[in-house]
Amino acid sequence: MAAQKGKDLLLKVDSGGGSFVTVAGLRSKRIAFNSETVDITDSDSAGRWRELLAGAGVQRAAASGSGIFKDAQSDELIRSRFFAGEISDWQLAVPGFGTITGPFQITSLEYTGSHDGEVTFEMALESAGAIAFAVTP
Repeated sequence: MAAQKGKDLLLKVDSGGGSFVTVAGLRSKRIAFNSETVDITDSDSAGRWRELLAGAGVQRAAASGSGIFKDAQSDELIRSRFFAGEISDWQLAVPGFGTITGPFQITSLEYTGSHDGEVTFEMALESAGAIAFAVTP
């Protein structure tokens, strides 16, 4: 994959009826995939090396972002879903890689500000079900 612009990494939330809107004002974004392992090592393991059970661990995806809210619509979407503890469909677009779509819950929402700057926010999402992946043409 060739170098891509960081600004093209997009985080979108379902605004209702399957219509996704980009979360406004994100300056930095991160997506991570993790898979837990299941250790099946026993006294008969060759050379006492650890053995893992393929395909048995829990998989998860996490996303986070920070920036400024540029419009009331995205601020309200994020804030109301966090306080309601809702699980919503999100879309994560990674340029040159594809689009990840699935249910996520906002697990952290922080607001920060200094006396000589704008109010910023940080948010974190954790997957709450199966994730679909589509290759970007």
